Amino acid sequence: MGKTRQAVVLGAGIAGLTAARALSDTFESVVIIERDQLPAGPEDRRGIPQGRHVHGLLARGLRALEDLFPGFEDDLVAAGGIRGDIQSGIHWHIDGHLLRPDPSGLIGVAASRPLVEFGVRQRVSKLPGVTFIDNCDIMNLVTTPDNSRVTGVGVISRVDGSSASVIEADLVVDATGRGSRAPVWLKELGYPEPPEHRLNVDISYVTWHFKREPHHESLPVGTSISAYPGSRRSGFLMAVEGDRFVLSTGGIFGERPPDDASGLAAFAASLPNSAFADFLPTATLIDGPIKNRYPSTVRKHYEKLGSFPQGFLVIGDALCSFNPVYGQGMSVAAMEALLLRDVVSAESGDTAKEFFRKAARIIEIPWTIAAGSDMRHPESGVEAPLQNRIINRYLGRLYRVAADDADVARAFLRVLNLLDSPDKLLAPGTAWRVARGPNR
Repeated sequence: MGKTRQAVVLGAGIAGLTAARALSDTFESVVIIERDQLPAGPEDRRGIPQGRHVHGLLARGLRALEDLFPGFEDDLVAAGGIRGDIQSGIHWHIDGHLLRPDPSGLIGVAASRPLVEFGVRQRVSKLPGVTFIDNCDIMNLVTTPDNSRVTGVGVISRVDGSSASVIEADLVVDATGRGSRAPVWLKELGYPEPPEHRLNVDISYVTWHFKREPHHESLPVGTSISAYPGSRRSGFLMAVEGDRFVLSTGGIFGERPPDDASGLAAFAASLPNSAFADFLPTATLIDGPIKNRYPSTVRKHYEKLGSFPQGFLVIGDALCSFNPVYGQGMSVAAMEALLLRDVVSAESGDTAKEFFRKAARIIEIPWTIAAGSDMRHPESGVEAPLQNRIINRYLGRLYRVAADDADVARAFLRVLNLLDSPDKLLAPGTAWRVARGPNR
């Protein structure tokens, strides 16, 4: 069967770019509309305010991007990304325990968010039939008279003197992120807004960039120190392209990282591990502080809606905005793009229903990992269900064991990287090791 005429993707972030790639197999033309003026290289942009902070591309996300863009991993490394083993190359301090840093075979690439996005954008820009319209505001959805089908979007260029116009589409995909107006548009069209699950986390993070110099050669590619009950401070130090380190310090449930050099040193000294405190005296500052806040994680349950217009979908952070500490956003967006490719090409009777139902399955595991961890903090104000409390006690013991047992550490990191489901941590071999306890 021939290709359908035209799809429109709203947003040129990771979710929008990967969605465009997914749709290019089925549609003759794919138009990507972006509010920002897109940079010519791997540069920060206003519409991605979190872009200068540490970003993680989980192992499952890297595999998804490789599926969508064969050779992407090699391209990313050629552009300066640092390939390494996720277990031995990154020191994971969880609940105050360093997971044993032995080789695992789990491969990742450390790179900045602008470099990852630019690499994807370069690939998408070379696809036949794909065009970009940047520096453009999205005004509204255009529908049939009975509002049963979306037939395009109303837009207006941000260039002075421009007038509104309509871009027609057989399918519109909203990838505009956390600030998506899809619920408002649905309400205006007479449809219910999606139920949402919101967890207030009140995260602040402050990022600094440092030179990566020869005397840093012995340092791991990344060092992560997570927050946990009784310690609401966290941080991630990651080597990236351009001989740089990115240090993002964070605080959850009202904890505020400092934005001055002396405060940073005191913050580093207060953490349960000395890695950052040891690093700072050896490092030359490039820039910082760069501040950002993240009030709450939000999951919108479009899969629970009884009615929804044809010709419209929502993807990426517009579906679920995760706690950025867990580095899940880019990876989940790429996984959803693979799903989008399959659902659209299958031409099921109800594309939206099929996509949202299966996307909810993709979201469930990372949401459970992140929300379950956040609810451990008494400051969350949420009493975790009994099952979660039992699991959290088990995980607390698992972290202690994983400091000595490389197999247990690897099993946990496979779940964290969305390669295995959490129930794999209860497999007999792992459960026996956890029950036995640490050797030391």
